[in-house]
Amino acid sequence: MKGLFTQLRLLLPALLLTGLFQTQAQDQGFIYGTVITDDGEEYTGPIRWGDEEVYWSDMFNASKRENKNIDYLSSEELDNLKDRRSDNNVVTRLVSISWDWDDDFEFVHEFSTAFGNIKSIEVRGSERVELELKNSKKLYLDGSGYNDVGAKISVIDHEIGRVTLSWRDVEFVEFKPTPKKLNSKFGEPMYGTVKCDIGEFTGYVQWDHDERLGSDELDGDTRDADVSIPFDKIRSIERDGYSRSLVVLKSGKELELRGSNDVNDENRGIIVNVDGLGRVDIDWDEFDMVTFSDAPDSGQDYNSYAMPELIRGTVLVDNGDKHEGEIIYDLDEEYTIEVLNGEDDDTKFIIPFMYIKEIKPRYSDSSEITLKSGDKLVLEDAQDVGEDNTGILIKTKDGRIYVPWDRVEKVTFN
Repeated sequence: MKGLFTQLRLLLPALLLTGLFQTQAQDQGFIYGTVITDDGEEYTGPIRWGDEEVYWSDMFNASKRENKNIDYLSSEELDNLKDRRSDNNVVTRLVSISWDWDDDFEFVHEFSTAFGNIKSIEVRGSERVELELKNSKKLYLDGSGYNDVGAKISVIDHEIGRVTLSWRDVEFVEFKPTPKKLNSKFGEPMYGTVKCDIGEFTGYVQWDHDERLGSDELDGDTRDADVSIPFDKIRSIERDGYSRSLVVLKSGKELELRGSNDVNDENRGIIVNVDGLGRVDIDWDEFDMVTFSDAPDSGQDYNSYAMPELIRGTVLVDNGDKHEGEIIYDLDEEYTIEVLNGEDDDTKFIIPFMYIKEIKPRYSDSSEITLKSGDKLVLEDAQDVGEDNTGILIKTKDGRIYVPWDRVEKVTFN
C-alpha cells in the first residue's frame, strides 16, 4: 500500500502539467457567490460556511429525504432487503455501530458533494434545504445531525467587508465563479504532505476536521503557557504518542504541545484533499507527521467542476450476465459527483465516482477499488464496499434491473 500511494503522490505533478486535473492559480479555489437574506439584502464575495468550508473542494453534507429507487424493486427483493436489515440490526446493537438506514425501511442515505458541484442552496427551514446542482437537478435534503445545515455563513462583501449571517436570516445562496484575484479573503490555503501508517498524501490539509487556512490557529499548552499558533507560522507537526505533539515553527523554534484536541488523541483526524483521489481522512492513531509547504494555488476553480453526469457502466453478475446502462450504486448514488466511502485500517477514503474505474467485491466486508489513474485500493468497514450495500439498480435499454450486492462480481464505470 505504501508504494502505491507514494507512486500516486509522485504521479500527480505530471498529471497536472498535462492538464488532466484542471487547477487555476490565484484565488479561484475559494468559495464565492451571493447570499440573499430573508429581508432581501444581498452580499457578494468569498464565502466561509460555518467556521469550516472555504474551498470549492470542501464537502456539503446532508441527508436525502426519500429514496424513490426502492419503487423499482419487486416485493420479494424489498422483503429480502428488509430481512437482511433486521438481521444486521441485531449485530449492530451488539457491537454499538450506527446504522445508516432509517427505522421505516425507506433506505435513505447521506448526500455528499463538493461545493464546486452546487449551483445554489435555498433555505427551507432550520433543518432543510433545496440544493440545486449545476445540471439544474434539485435535491430536497434534511440537515438534522449535519452541521452544514444551520451553520452561520460569512461573506467578505465587495462593498462593506465581512458580514456573518445566522442561518435563520439566510434565504438563498447562489454560487458563482471566483475572480482570479480577491481584494480580501479569509486566509491562505493550508497545504502539505501528511505521513501516516499507510503512506504519504500531498494536498490541501484540514487539521482536526476544522482548521484549513494559514490564519487558523493550532491550540496547545507548553510547560508554562497556553499558545495559539497560526498555521502559516508552522513548518511541521509530529505526533508524539497519544497526548502531545512536537511542533517546529518556520523560524526554527521547537515546541512540545499538549492539553488540546489539536495536539492529542482527541483530534478528530487530519484530512488531505488529493487531486484525482478525493479526501483522505487520517485517524490520529494512524497519523505520523505533516510538513507544510506553499500551495501551488488555491485549488480547482468553480468552472473546473464539470456538469454532474449520471453514473454509467457495466455490472457483471455471478452467473455471468452483464448489464450495461445507467447505474444507481447502493440504491442511492446516481451522479458521478457523489462519493464512495470506505476505510483502510483507520484511514477513511471519500472518493467521487468520477475518479473510479472499477469496483470488485472481495469478501463480505471489503472491495477492491481501481482508480482511473490505475492505482488500486482495498477498502472495508463501510456500506458502499461491504455486505450492507443495498445493491445496484441498472437502467438498461430494455428496462431496469436490480442486482443484490451479494451477486455482484464487478462494476466497471465508463
